[in-house]
Amino acid sequence: MRKKSWKQVAAIVICAALLSGCTGENGQKKNTGRKEGQVVNIYCWNDEFKEIYDKYASDLAKKHDVEVNFVIISSDNNAYQINLDEALKEQNTCIDDDKVDLFLIEADYASKYVKSDNSIDVKKTVGLTDEDLKQQYDYTKKIVSENGIQKGVTWQATPGLFAYRRSIAKKVLGTDDPDQVQKQLKDWDKFDQVAQKMNAAGYKMLSGYDDSYRAFSNNVSHPWVVGNKIVIDENIKKWIRQTKEYAQKDYNNHTTLWSPQWTQDQGPDGNVFGFFYSTWGINFTLMGNALADSSKPAEKGNGIYGDYAVCEGPQAYYWGGTWMCAAQGTDNIPFIRDLMKRLTCDIKTMKQITLDTQDYTNNEKAMDEIAKSNYQSDFLGGQNHIALFAEAAKKIDMSNISDYDKDCNEQIQQCLHPYFEGKISLAQGMDDFYKKMEQLHPELSH
Repeated sequence: MRKKSWKQVAAIVICAALLSGCTGENGQKKNTGRKEGQVVNIYCWNDEFKEIYDKYASDLAKKHDVEVNFVIISSDNNAYQINLDEALKEQNTCIDDDKVDLFLIEADYASKYVKSDNSIDVKKTVGLTDEDLKQQYDYTKKIVSENGIQKGVTWQATPGLFAYRRSIAKKVLGTDDPDQVQKQLKDWDKFDQVAQKMNAAGYKMLSGYDDSYRAFSNNVSHPWVVGNKIVIDENIKKWIRQTKEYAQKDYNNHTTLWSPQWTQDQGPDGNVFGFFYSTWGINFTLMGNALADSSKPAEKGNGIYGDYAVCEGPQAYYWGGTWMCAAQGTDNIPFIRDLMKRLTCDIKTMKQITLDTQDYTNNEKAMDEIAKSNYQSDFLGGQNHIALFAEAAKKIDMSNISDYDKDCNEQIQQCLHPYFEGKISLAQGMDDFYKKMEQLHPELSH
């Protein structure tokens, strides 16, 4: 998953047949004698998956004699899901070459599509086997499974770590060694103590209000919604208390996630000690933000490239992930089966993606091989961060997800920003949150 990165597609871009083409027979291609459709339509919200496909699997188009079209729709204002849902509604009336064949989903709303008939069984229908899937992390399978039926696969696993500035660690903590820094950040009490030290030395512990959110929210003891009732988990309450304290004491820089100041805080002019990031965030977002000149090579000497390191932080967590789902009604099962197998099951490919991108891929054997090797990340000052991710990935627990996670996670943060800024009371912020959720989902109460 890559959110709000410099490559995010800002507008709706249709790289395949327009959605309006689903209303008639004009332009339909005759596939007489073919074993699968001529056009494969893949729906996604940015160009990340297209880049992965182009580099590691584009030869499959020639093998299957198909044309692969990417329908890229920005996720801003929920546009991606709105357009995808409209397209999926047309599957039964759409001409074959305009059908959705494959679509991508994120962790926060995965259950919506997994529980629907729009996605199909990756084993019974697509044809992947238990042997194919055996090296994938269990949590990546559970999040897209319903009643024991797996409806999606991913090339990513997304455990999270705490990325910190080595130079600041040396000045304030006396060491930049990840093991030693981790000892000082191993739980939230110690994390708060370091925040106090950072403040005294003229640094911010975190950039803004949302930075630690996922470390709390992805360790909840129960789902957001229980029996159509919104229930605030104790871990969410802990995030609220900590963030308010950090805001009042200026332990953070009063920013919000993805804002210009938040981005700047990660670069050469920033005075922030660290950031909570999962796998995709370090290579796709933090690395780019750390550069002084994005037009020049990402290497030491360009900004603060090489000044970051990672440690586990106070609590194991995960953040995000992107899954592939085959659409009900697709006429390109053979291509989809080969694509899923290549990009999520093939050990050689999984390992190469990590070596090329520093991302963490969804193959335990491949990742363990890199973790135990002499692999080093220049961006992280020579650290083998894959070894830390390999340990963190084993601790991920997906038992408390719900259909409402995306909206609850987004709205609780947005509605409490004014509270953290001192503009409204906590009671008002929570009331705004409940009202917003009940507007989005009238079936809910609190």
